[in-house]
Amino acid sequence: MFRIQPLVSVLLCCFTFWFHISFGYLITCSGIVPMRYRNDKVSITDFGAVGDGKTLNTKAFREAIYRIQHLRRRGGTLLYVPPGVYLTESFNLTSHMTLYLARGAVIKATQDTWTWPLVAPLPSYGRGRERPGGRYMSFIHGDGLRDVVITGENGTIDGQGGIWWNMWRQGNLQFTRPNLVEFMNSRGIIISNVIFKNSPFWNIHPVYCSNVVIRYVTILAPTDSPNTDGIDPDSSSNVCIEDSFISTGDDLVAVKSGWDEYGIAYGRPSSHITIRRVTGSSPFAGIAVGSETSGGVEHVLAENIVIYNSGIGVNIKTNIGRGGFIKNITVSQVFMENVRTGIKIAGDTGDHPDNRFNPNALPYVKGVTLKNIWGVKVQKAGSIQGLKNAPFTNICLSKINLHGMTGPRSPPWKCSDVSGAAIEVSPSPCAQLSSPQQSGSCANHF
Repeated sequence: MFRIQPLVSVLLCCFTFWFHISFGYLITCSGIVPMRYRNDKVSITDFGAVGDGKTLNTKAFREAIYRIQHLRRRGGTLLYVPPGVYLTESFNLTSHMTLYLARGAVIKATQDTWTWPLVAPLPSYGRGRERPGGRYMSFIHGDGLRDVVITGENGTIDGQGGIWWNMWRQGNLQFTRPNLVEFMNSRGIIISNVIFKNSPFWNIHPVYCSNVVIRYVTILAPTDSPNTDGIDPDSSSNVCIEDSFISTGDDLVAVKSGWDEYGIAYGRPSSHITIRRVTGSSPFAGIAVGSETSGGVEHVLAENIVIYNSGIGVNIKTNIGRGGFIKNITVSQVFMENVRTGIKIAGDTGDHPDNRFNPNALPYVKGVTLKNIWGVKVQKAGSIQGLKNAPFTNICLSKINLHGMTGPRSPPWKCSDVSGAAIEVSPSPCAQLSSPQQSGSCANHF
């Protein structure tokens, strides 16, 4: 009953098979956090839960997790959610537990928004991301936890976000909308083999975390759902995202680290982030860094990515007032189809939390390598636009071929305040990116 089943997706299986036979091996991040076997197992129905889609099961979830927290069984406890639709308000997880969703199990958020608890703003943001003040707690939440697993047989966590999206559209939000799943200040987290759908805001948000593995997940939201980012590692380290399908209304994966003066003061970077074998579509970006990068972002590897029907394939974005740094970013083995802009690296993106940001806090962007990228039906190849007083340096492009809608080539690149090198890039990159023979800055990247 409790055996973990892999997610079955034709796209992912085909892509993984191609990668395996092409390169002779399949790299995974399973060693970052070992999957725990729980000797102790309980069912949510033991606590009176009813999976009829109508009964409110908040009390059952909270009592079950209270039991896990206070009995502290050796090796932790698995909380089993059997087939059925379990309506509930938001709830907190605890350390040393597995939340296991059986095939056909749905944990569904109540639409009674007035019952949603408020929590303090993140210190690296200084306020809610959308509205001043606090923010609504995520639907499934964890703070200060260790050794937590959310997994199963591709059961579903449904945020029923439509009511929240309408509040945002109508300007009726008092506070920032809730994420679907958020872990704060936590370590040793695994999220796998679960479907996430209709998040009110960002879907999966590990913030101030380390050693996080997210794999074999499916994340779904309508293309017009506002700010429904798929996965946003935020001021976190040793995070692996792999073998997943994402189709949402905003960036599929966006690496962040705090917002302007608050992120600078908090000073916690995102580092050692791995993203591989992710497929998806979005009206915004497939793979993004930023724009909130004030604590710094470094050592990011994204590889074997498929992006289609999207706004931007790869987007690295920051702004005046952000401060911080973006460095040692590598994006490789990307296929994109039907996107507006293939590659965009920009220093003028994103808003500010308030008017107290320092206009002299300029970010620096250095050491970005983009290689082995192929695109068809790409309306615009790309743009790289740094800041006049903080040019982007060591921008390295290699073996990039972006085809246009009707002809073999997309419109030319647009560049300013950038330096680096390019080789085998079509259409021809901007003049600021010299050949590798003229610039030694990218010699080790090709």
